[in-house]
Amino acid sequence: MTLLGLTGGIASGKSTVAARLAEHGAVVVDADVLAREAVAPGSRGLAEVVRQFGERVLQRDGGLDRQALAAIVFRDQDALARLNAIVHPEVGRLSRERFGEILTENPHAVVVYDVPLLAESRKADEFDRVVVVHAPAETRVRRLVELRGMDEEEARRRVAAQASDDERLAVADEIIDAGGTLDHTLEQTDALWRRLTL
Repeated sequence: MTLLGLTGGIASGKSTVAARLAEHGAVVVDADVLAREAVAPGSRGLAEVVRQFGERVLQRDGGLDRQALAAIVFRDQDALARLNAIVHPEVGRLSRERFGEILTENPHAVVVYDVPLLAESRKADEFDRVVVVHAPAETRVRRLVELRGMDEEEARRRVAAQASDDERLAVADEIIDAGGTLDHTLEQTDALWRRLTL
């Protein structure tokens, strides 16, 4: 099994690259999906989030109100660190379970672990290769505003809450430049797949 860590800042184009690798036959494990599982209704993770941040982060149905939680943690680095200390260990456990299942099913699989906070977690050495999807911070802010309808101030806060471009690029074995056209991003992704499967 080949394990790739795929990372990139918010709105970098990482999901596009992950989808293209899946089209080629990679098995994609999405850390964001695992993070939702980690705080699903009835989970230990959600109980701890409520203990830390109060019932104001719950929806009426008992699920996590992600917008309410984001409004807290993206304005307060200490709050973000407390949230990460709850969610990250649980995501790590869930991801190890998935990798084990995939290895059992197909020992030759190429597994892409789509993990936005890889540079922040300092766990790049857990992967055979780290692929960074890079688009400059200003490009990502513009995408958040234009494509996701986010307020510019909030977009800048989200980008600033993550690792810097330099920190992310420092862990890269491979870099896909996603600051240009979609076709250029896909061409680079196709070339990466060819290198991985030679």
